[in-house]
Amino acid sequence: MLENIVPHGDEWYVMRYSLTMRQALFILRCYLTKSFIIQRNFLAGILKFMSKYTYKYNYEVKFMAVNLSKGQKVSLVKKSDAPVGEISINLNWTRPEKKSDGFFSSLFGGNYSIDLDLGCLYELKDGTAGCVQALGNAFGSFDNFPYIELDGDDRTGDNESGENMRINGNKIKEIKRVLIYTFIYEGVTKWKEADAIVTFKCQGEDFVVRMDEYNDSKSMCALALLENDNDKSFAVEKIVRFFDGHDKMDKAFNWGLEWVYGSKD
Repeated sequence: MLENIVPHGDEWYVMRYSLTMRQALFILRCYLTKSFIIQRNFLAGILKFMSKYTYKYNYEVKFMAVNLSKGQKVSLVKKSDAPVGEISINLNWTRPEKKSDGFFSSLFGGNYSIDLDLGCLYELKDGTAGCVQALGNAFGSFDNFPYIELDGDDRTGDNESGENMRINGNKIKEIKRVLIYTFIYEGVTKWKEADAIVTFKCQGEDFVVRMDEYNDSKSMCALALLENDNDKSFAVEKIVRFFDGHDKMDKAFNWGLEWVYGSKD
């Protein structure tokens, strides 16, 4: 089985070719004799030609992760005739290396740990709005209102699975829009060292939002906006925009919530 990865826009395709022993020996002989250099496209052409006239040609297309560019908007649903189902959102990041020189360093800034949190603002079709986040213990609910649930809170970044949120896509007719964000609850604001990445998974496809720009003067970042698309899908757009806090972000996206200081304790 020969596998060839071919780029197509922001998506990648995996082409797999089933080879007989005769075909495999032919290709191997070409490499060993170095009679000519086989480029990927030329190799694909050889296989297709041989398969067309002598052997069955097996072709398989597999979508791999779509890396979104800032401002790019794509549909999460590829199968319009299938239910949206569960939309999972994973936030993962790296705990920065501690640079402590001992006891006195720990007293004067030697702790570089970061508690990066995943959260969202939601707005339903009936105008109801709110947030889902660990701060304030607003973990939400998947099966009931608001149909969005945060699974847990990773305070260290050591958990390999990071933080996870689920949106009940079967309730898409109830949901108007969702703004996914992350903020540093405690620790130094060093976004680049955190190396945050958010992955959306829907119907077996992955959509990736990378934090590829940074602003250490602000502790909150709006990552992506999901908007209802005719009750058939959610269109996701990469945002990556930094704010001083929840209230500033709320105002920028016209959510209209009232905010007060809170804690996880």
